[in-house]
Amino acid sequence: MADKVLMPKQGNSVESCIIVSWLKKEGDAVSAGDIICEVETDKATIEVESSFEGTMLKTFYEEEADVPVHNLIALIGEPGEDISMYSADEDNGDDPVQEEKKISVEAEVIESAPVVAAVEEEGKRLGSPRAMNLATFKGLDIRTVQGTGPEGRIIERDILALTKDYPSISPAAIEELLKSGRPMPVKGSGIGGRILLDDVQNSSVVESSSMAIPVVKGDFPGPVNEVKVRGIRKITAQHMFDSLSMTAQLTLNSSVDATALLALRKKFKNSEESLGLQKITINDLILYAVAKTLPQFPEMNEHFLGDKIVQFEKVHLGCAVNTERGLLVPVIKDAGSYSLRELSGKGKELFSAAAEGKSNPDDLAGGTFTITNLGSMGIESFTPVLNKPEVGILGVCSVSLKPVQVDEEVRFIPHMGLSLTFDHQAVDGAPAAAFLKALVSAIKNIDLLMAM
Repeated sequence: MADKVLMPKQGNSVESCIIVSWLKKEGDAVSAGDIICEVETDKATIEVESSFEGTMLKTFYEEEADVPVHNLIALIGEPGEDISMYSADEDNGDDPVQEEKKISVEAEVIESAPVVAAVEEEGKRLGSPRAMNLATFKGLDIRTVQGTGPEGRIIERDILALTKDYPSISPAAIEELLKSGRPMPVKGSGIGGRILLDDVQNSSVVESSSMAIPVVKGDFPGPVNEVKVRGIRKITAQHMFDSLSMTAQLTLNSSVDATALLALRKKFKNSEESLGLQKITINDLILYAVAKTLPQFPEMNEHFLGDKIVQFEKVHLGCAVNTERGLLVPVIKDAGSYSLRELSGKGKELFSAAAEGKSNPDDLAGGTFTITNLGSMGIESFTPVLNKPEVGILGVCSVSLKPVQVDEEVRFIPHMGLSLTFDHQAVDGAPAAAFLKALVSAIKNIDLLMAM
C-alpha cells in the first residue's frame, strides 16, 4: 500500500501552504529523509521531508497551489501500485484534535442544513465531509453535483469546480461561522484570498476589501521585467491595504535625547567579552524600553476587534525584519520578563531565523505591539502602518544633532526620532501621546530604567 505524504501543519496559526517547488518528481526514487518539496506559508518557507522509501507515484498539486494543511499532497510506494482510490480532497485525519473539530463541525452542518442531511442514498454517502461543508456555505445542493471521486463520490474539487469564483474557507473559519452566525467575508486575508478565522471574527464590522488593479496603458521603451506578486509580497500587500482601509491611523512624531542611550551602547561595546554585553544594540535598548513602558499604558497593548477590545497583561513585542523574501515580524513573547541581555539574545535568535527563512510560524504571530526601525537608513521621520489588529506601532528613526537651548547657550545634542502610529478607533490622542511621552523619558534615562 502506498504511503501518504500530507501537507504538514507548521504552527497553530497556519491553515494552508503554497507549494513553491517539487524537488522530487513522479517516477523519482525517494529515500527516508529526502526533501521532496518546498512549501511557503505567509510567513516562512518550509522543507517537506519524506518519512518513507520508494518511488514518487503521484503528486496531487501543481507548483504555486495553495493547499490546506493535512491534505494529501503525494504518494510514495512501489512502481505499478494501484492508487486510483486516493484523492487529495479526502480527509486524512492525521491530527486527532483537528479531526475531532471536523466531526463536530460536520455534525452541526448536517443538523442545521436540510440539503446536506439528505446526501445519503441506499446507505452510501454521496459526498465527503469536506465537500458537504463547502457546499453548505456556498449554497449549493450537493445532490445536483456530478462526483469525480471513487465510485462517483462527490469530493471537494467537484464543489470548487462549480464555485470557482467563490473564496476558499479554512476549517477554523467554517467553525466560527457556524458558532457565531456572522456574515461570510467577500474575501479573506489568507493566501489567494482564503477566508481565515480572523476574517470571520472581524466580519461584523466590515468585510475584507479587494485591492483595485490599475490598468497600465501605453508603450515603454527598453526591456520590461514582470515580477509575479505571490507569497510574502502578496500577503504583505493585502495586509497593508486592509490595515489602511479598515483602521483610523494617526501618527505622532517626537524625538528623544539620545545621549545616555549612545553612552550606554558604547560602554557595552567596550565591556569584557565574558559579560556577554558587547552585541547589545541600540535597537535592543529600544525594545527593552518599550517592553518596560507599555504595561503602564494597557490601552496601547491591545487588539481592536471591532465589537470588542482585548487588552493584554503581558507585552508580546513584534519587530519588523527585512528579509530576502519580504517583510517579516518575529514576536518576542512576554518581552517584559527578560533582562536586557536576555532580550537581546532572544531577539537575535528570532531575527536571524526570519532572515534565513527558518522561522517557526508561531514565532511570527501573536504580537500585541510592533516596532519598526529605519534609523540605520538615515530616515528622520516616517509613518509606520499598523499590524492589524494591534493598535500601536513605533517607528524608530535616525540619530541626528538637534540644537537645544541650555541656560543661555545653544548646544547641539544627539536626538533620536520616534514615530508612533495608533488606531484612533480604539485609542484617543491623549493616551497615545502620554505613552509616547513616557517612552521618551524612559529612553532618555535608559540607564536609570535598567536599575528599576
